[in-house]
Amino acid sequence: MAHSVFLPIEIACLALLAWIVLAFLGLACIRQPRIILNVIFPAGAAISLVIAVVGFMALTLQAQTIILPLGLPNLPFHLRLDNLSGVFLTLLGGVSFAVSIFSCGYFRNYNGPKLALVALQYHTFLASMALVLLADDAYLFMVAWGAMAVASYFLVTTEHQVPQNRSAGFIYLLTAHLGAIAILFSFGVIQGGHGEYTFDALRQAPLTPLWSTVAFLLAFFGFGAKAGMLPLHIWLPEAHPAAPSPVSALMSGVMIKTAIYGMIRVIYDLLGVIQWQWGMVVLTVGAATALFGILFALTQNDLKRLLAYSSVENIGIILIGLGLSMVFMGMGHPTLGVLGLIAALYHTINHGIYKALLFLGAGAILRSSGMRNLNQMGGFIRHMPKIALFMLVGVLSISALPPLNGFASEWLIFQTTLQAPALQSGVLRSLVPVTAAILALVGALTATCFVKVFGIAFLGQMRNPDLKEIHDARFTETIGMAWLAISCVVLGLLPVFVIHLLNNVSLSITGFGLPSDAVDSNWIWLIPTSAARASYSPIIFFAVVISAVLITIFLVHRLYHGRLRRGPAWDCGYPEQTPRMQDSSDAFAQAIRRIFGPVFKATRHFPSPDDTAPRFSVTVEDKHWAGLYLRIARLTTFVSNQLGVVQQGRIHVYLLYSLVTLIALLIFVQ
Repeated sequence: MAHSVFLPIEIACLALLAWIVLAFLGLACIRQPRIILNVIFPAGAAISLVIAVVGFMALTLQAQTIILPLGLPNLPFHLRLDNLSGVFLTLLGGVSFAVSIFSCGYFRNYNGPKLALVALQYHTFLASMALVLLADDAYLFMVAWGAMAVASYFLVTTEHQVPQNRSAGFIYLLTAHLGAIAILFSFGVIQGGHGEYTFDALRQAPLTPLWSTVAFLLAFFGFGAKAGMLPLHIWLPEAHPAAPSPVSALMSGVMIKTAIYGMIRVIYDLLGVIQWQWGMVVLTVGAATALFGILFALTQNDLKRLLAYSSVENIGIILIGLGLSMVFMGMGHPTLGVLGLIAALYHTINHGIYKALLFLGAGAILRSSGMRNLNQMGGFIRHMPKIALFMLVGVLSISALPPLNGFASEWLIFQTTLQAPALQSGVLRSLVPVTAAILALVGALTATCFVKVFGIAFLGQMRNPDLKEIHDARFTETIGMAWLAISCVVLGLLPVFVIHLLNNVSLSITGFGLPSDAVDSNWIWLIPTSAARASYSPIIFFAVVISAVLITIFLVHRLYHGRLRRGPAWDCGYPEQTPRMQDSSDAFAQAIRRIFGPVFKATRHFPSPDDTAPRFSVTVEDKHWAGLYLRIARLTTFVSNQLGVVQQGRIHVYLLYSLVTLIALLIFVQ
């Protein structure tokens, strides 16, 4: 029967097409940058809102499918909008709306040709990410995955005249292609050489436990390379400093989350039967990734590189939640497994929001002051009060302080680790609490890291008094950051609504949901499993904090005796309070470098004895470069040189190779 109202999946397809149209309109306006900034990017933001609404609607609707008359003969494109894709479409729409609005001001200094190319690649990037989330067959998924990698590569190398940026783009593209090959092999293993390529056919494919494990390992490697898990994280700290800040916000806030989407889609939906051993692999890698990421974030002076390593840490936290979920489900405790899955999804949303906010804040600082090095910053709160406020919200959120959103999801992951006594294996009951201890350490180090970021960048005195052109965020930049800051507050104050919506996702892909105590709780109290074990009310916590502040202000006002005494502030024994007396980024991380010394490859740079303004600095390098990647590069070069001997340039030698190959094939066939 014909319908007069568009279905949500049809609206999503039209929005995706509109993004592609905007991409080419931007290229057509190569000589009219004002149209790109004032029309095309705002139009892209409006489409983002449509995508967010469609994704939110999908959280409460049945799955919808559609077949497009596109693709190859007998290989049409299949699309599906369900609860799982709805979560990530909502994240994509919400974050890209803020980033698109922010971009209207950030890219104002770009010339026409450069801006037109950015608009083309930017909106193609958005469309390809949406297509990844809507794809319902392996063929379309891989096409969209490749388009997303290529579009993001060109965005990373926007400033391609800088050699380091070209190198960062190459590393990113190489890692993306290695991951894509592994994902393609995973689909091939699941398909098994028979049946169709649609996800419905893959769900019904008969797989032995061995081949299921092979498919899982390939998918975990492939999607993990895009997500930035250890040791495949190497592209993140290289690509983010090279990319424009709005692009970094999209890549960290949304793109690496498409890898989490793919991981959940393959493991929970297509493979279906989960083995607890898989969960231990994910849990171990997640814990190592989280700890490694935050340790290296703490030692960074480049703000964008610091945020990149922080993304590695948060991917590790998400993997911890997924690993716990898989362990509990594989051991026959699906309800507890659901809690881990929902916690991982919740943290995926939260990290996408506050990390996009922090990258936009870093971009606003860079555009205003030209600085990315924390050692050059200081006292910016006097010149950038709005940026400082939004960065403070992001810093508090990523530090998991209540009642903001970062606390709610990390608290749920902690609650999942506390369910370890339900496991039958004594070894697992011992290992899961170790993960909880690592998660607690990561949380403390994260708070330390972002105290350093905010304190050094915004507080204290200006380290560069000659800097005169500092100014606050523009109007569009303010709107973009305010949207994300408000989202951090709302997602933190109303976690019960989020949990109920994410419970629908779990029901749709696993068939299990949260226990009745958690589902039937009112909107004030967040109850993970049962009220007797644990509960949390961000509304009450927030009310208590506000009340305590107001009461304190009232008492100080009433008890103030009216006498005013002035005196010099305590100078800590240093009468000359200059910016050089303030802690630098290197000094802030000194204790961490000493405690975790074996993790780092640190090079100390000492000033000369006759230097009148001596400066001490430390360079921290990732050991994976020399210990893993450079060795692989040398091995690849050696093998290539040896294979080069085979290329003689003589026709009779090549004919001999062909003859030997034919004989080998005949023997094999027989």
